[in-house]
Amino acid sequence: MYNFNCDICSHRCDGISKGIYDFKNDVEYSEFFEKKIIQEIKDMGYYAEKTTKDQYPDIEVHSCEGGELLCYIEIKAQRRTFMSVKKFLPYSDLTPSETVALNQSDLDHYISQSRIETAPIYIAWVLSNRPCIVKEGEELIFYNALSELERIYNYYGDKRRFKRKSGKGDVVNGQHKGVVVNYHFSLNELKPFDLNEIINK
Repeated sequence: MYNFNCDICSHRCDGISKGIYDFKNDVEYSEFFEKKIIQEIKDMGYYAEKTTKDQYPDIEVHSCEGGELLCYIEIKAQRRTFMSVKKFLPYSDLTPSETVALNQSDLDHYISQSRIETAPIYIAWVLSNRPCIVKEGEELIFYNALSELERIYNYYGDKRRFKRKSGKGDVVNGQHKGVVVNYHFSLNELKPFDLNEIINK
């Protein structure tokens, strides 16, 4: 179970928001893992590429180049811990150590897409900077099918939605890029990332 007691942690994550959200760096971090996962899928004998479809998940996976579409995978970088989750979302059944976030707009959009897409959609979180779970300098990836995340979303409703204040780094080239409305899930509702399980379903 990924729900460590932050109150007694000897290397507790910083619970004070600095109001700094490096959108550009987060995108680059996610793209690094997109490329890595694409290569791993190719090494398995399948074909994967960064999707060119507008507002679709990051990666599309095919049985071979030009072959059957098997699934989509969205990659999310998660390098900040929502230390105040109990304060701001008291009925969410979440603790800081287990909490991950997904853009509310992405969640809504992918749920809508799943109504017309036959290929399943998976969401994967790259987790780092959480000493109670991930060793320093390392990353862990967790995932689940969108269908399962939608079930959780329908169960908790607004109890897991939070709108943060805009901060430094949200605005890029004069445009507000950072997402301020997030929906939250528990690591205990996710699984360790497993490409074999994803592709062979």
